[in-house]
Amino acid sequence: MTTTVSHSPDYRPEISVIPPTRDGLSFWQFMIAGSIAGSVEHMAMFPVDTLKTRIQALAGSSTLRQALSSILKSEGPAGLYRGIGAMGLGAGPAHAVYFSVYEFCKQRFSIGNPNNPLAHAISGVCATVASDAALTPMDVVKQRLQLKSSPYKGVRDCARRILVEEGIGAFYASYWTTVLMNAPYTAAHFAIYEAVKRGLKEGSPGSEGGEGLVVHATAGAAAGSLAAGLTTPLDVVKTRLQCQGVCGCDRFSSSSIISVVRHVVKKDGKSGLMRGWIPRMLFHAPAAAIAWSTYEASKTLFQHLHNHNN
Repeated sequence: MTTTVSHSPDYRPEISVIPPTRDGLSFWQFMIAGSIAGSVEHMAMFPVDTLKTRIQALAGSSTLRQALSSILKSEGPAGLYRGIGAMGLGAGPAHAVYFSVYEFCKQRFSIGNPNNPLAHAISGVCATVASDAALTPMDVVKQRLQLKSSPYKGVRDCARRILVEEGIGAFYASYWTTVLMNAPYTAAHFAIYEAVKRGLKEGSPGSEGGEGLVVHATAGAAAGSLAAGLTTPLDVVKTRLQCQGVCGCDRFSSSSIISVVRHVVKKDGKSGLMRGWIPRMLFHAPAAAIAWSTYEASKTLFQHLHNHNN
């Protein structure tokens, strides 16, 4: 016996463009978890980021110890935190976009296989293209404030002077370099994170769910350090573009990555492209551990609240 279901001529099947919730969470909950994770990560690791910027921005040689000694001697401990306000304004929204887009794309591209490394890599690239659009302007302000003898009084003064003196394009002079740097970084980062996390979970089957703070922190640290080391040359190019013409930094007639690379190699040799790799890895290893631990903890909190209300 066949049952026929009739519909009115105006009937239209409802098609959702938003994938079902994942892990029992909604899109906005991923955004909040990501925002918390990004803010905690960047605030905690900001002094190391300042050291990296100082080392990369100017031509010549400078070690991590020399940069730290110079800042503490001439500016005191507060010098390590100059520009943190700009990062505070940018990190939360950018990471809200970053993690939520990643979760959205991962579910779309996994095609029923949650352990698909290609899906993780592609989702990471999508996440960074979106989040860098939100973060790059504040990153420009942050890096200029981090320079030694920075001529700007603060975040507002820096943003205003860049807009008036250089135009809105200056905020995005390094955008495509940032995307080209972060695309391979994020692809490697997410793929490594998911793989290491899965390996650690399988290696400790007796733990609750196989996950926990140690698993998330270890996987995050491994992913952050390896991906950071691989993309240091592009990070040097990004820093030079963002800080050009300020505090003695070279100015470039073109934002071309190739032209900046040639300039760096001509002045500092090939080793100049790896300047700041130590503080960069020192930043990203614990930063990623902090970010993933905070993000997963925030998700767990939302899951408990969701289960409690159902």
